[in-house]
Amino acid sequence: MAITPKPNRRATKKAQPHLSKARFYFAMLVVLGVFGSLVARAAYIQIIEPERLIYEGDRRSLRADATTVQRGSILDRNGRELAVSVPVQTVWADPKRVHEGNGLDNRERWLALAEVFRTDVNDLMSKVSDPTRRFVYLERKVTPGVADFVRQLGIPGVYLKTESRRFYPAGEIAAHVVGFTDIDGLGIDGLEAIYNQVLTGIPGERVYRKDAAGRVVEEIRVTEAQQPQQLTLSIDQRLQSLAYTEVKKAVRYHQATSGSAVILDVQTGEVLAMVNSPSYNPNNRSDMQPHKLRNRAITDAYEPGSTVKPLAILAGLESRVIKAGDVIDTSPGWLRLGGRRVSDPRNRGELTITQILENSSNVGTAKVALAAGIDTMLNTYAAVGFGNDTGVAMLGESFGILQNRQRWSDFEIATLSYGYGMSATTLQLAQMYAIIGNDGIRNPLTIQRREGRPEGEQVISKQNANTVLAMLESVVANGSGSRAQVRGYRVAGKTGTSRKAIAGGYGDEYVTLFAGVAPVSNPRIAVVVTINEPSGDEYYGSEVSAPVFAEIVSDALRVMNVPPDNLANTELKAAGFGGSRD
Repeated sequence: MAITPKPNRRATKKAQPHLSKARFYFAMLVVLGVFGSLVARAAYIQIIEPERLIYEGDRRSLRADATTVQRGSILDRNGRELAVSVPVQTVWADPKRVHEGNGLDNRERWLALAEVFRTDVNDLMSKVSDPTRRFVYLERKVTPGVADFVRQLGIPGVYLKTESRRFYPAGEIAAHVVGFTDIDGLGIDGLEAIYNQVLTGIPGERVYRKDAAGRVVEEIRVTEAQQPQQLTLSIDQRLQSLAYTEVKKAVRYHQATSGSAVILDVQTGEVLAMVNSPSYNPNNRSDMQPHKLRNRAITDAYEPGSTVKPLAILAGLESRVIKAGDVIDTSPGWLRLGGRRVSDPRNRGELTITQILENSSNVGTAKVALAAGIDTMLNTYAAVGFGNDTGVAMLGESFGILQNRQRWSDFEIATLSYGYGMSATTLQLAQMYAIIGNDGIRNPLTIQRREGRPEGEQVISKQNANTVLAMLESVVANGSGSRAQVRGYRVAGKTGTSRKAIAGGYGDEYVTLFAGVAPVSNPRIAVVVTINEPSGDEYYGSEVSAPVFAEIVSDALRVMNVPPDNLANTELKAAGFGGSRD
């Protein structure tokens, strides 16, 4: 039997690995240092300066979707659209993606794109030549057909996005009133500019977080879109259209520089139509010229000539220096005042107040004005709105000129009575006639639809306003305004022809006007027609503007379903009225 030797415990103990305390402490120190550094770094990132990592994390996970809001519509008083926004496509490119996808290699596709955009291919490709850029417009607001063509081309890095385009169904007919927007949808002219904040809504936004797989894991914020308001105008598109057609026709026929017309609702002060020729098409601005952009009905002020003679008569009636049945001697057909001369075309002798207006007598009107005095004249002119704004609050409105100085010569008072030495716009003149037709009550004018009749201000006595209205009816029936007669309706109005002022005096150009109210039995509309610088032999208001007035009033009253008030005299009277052609 073999005997197994016993192990040497002391030798075994010496053979085990030995770790000194110094090494142990050193290892622990290294571990603690590393751990402490990690903790410190984490604390620094999480507590002291977390913004950078939050920003980087949000860039990779946060997404935002905007809710587009269309611009508010502009409507006429009957709900017809005058301006509306429609969704369209815009072509844009990400130059970095274009280069990454070798999108510039196929030049034929860029040639096709340039042909559709009607631009040079090199100019188009230069827009995406910088690979560091991430966004560039190629073409704004294209047609649906062009958008489909861009999709079919499939150029890498070229995309479509939905935008809004402003469209004007009335085109040039309502351009001066409505105005237009720029390519970004901001109003820059007309009511589009004035009510830009009202018509512009606030887009909504949805902010959410996505994971690496593209799944929505958190919804951060949802902001509801604020819809814009609609703007309902007092304009009646039917009246706007017929007035524009007649003014444009007259400007072309008489080879005039321009023309304007305004239709007011006598009872409410609403602007039913405001037109100018020449005009422009806001849907196609390739032929847009500066002189076509001006809303001449409110920006251009003229000496209104004989159309303000009823105011001189009103001043005389208001101051009681004359009565409706008075007779004034205009012999010998002229009047010398301070070395200057006021004259009529011929000596008409004794005239009643009505006949002074029928024959548009400068001498008769001047005598009434001199008797009334300058203070009464100025107060009457100011009462009907001359020298002040009308209240429509539109861009570029002129106040006209109505001087208010201490000293006036008799000749200046006389010329003021027949519309010289002052100026007024077509709209201001329409306001004056609306006041006469509204029993002497002045309503502030408005371009927005007004519900009900406003509480106006009595600026002229009702009796005197009605007296002058009857005189103006006689002007149309028996005097210089005969060509303004309207079949089936009683019409009151006055012609006007004024020479245009130039440096040092007056030139050979004329402004022809006709202003009136209809129907006389229950006045509904006041209409003023202004034709500027007509060419040819016809340059009197009775020849140029009065027929346009008659056409507009005739069509407007029928469109408004106003019943005739002159059924017993539906035929126009025979020619041969003995009045002046003014």
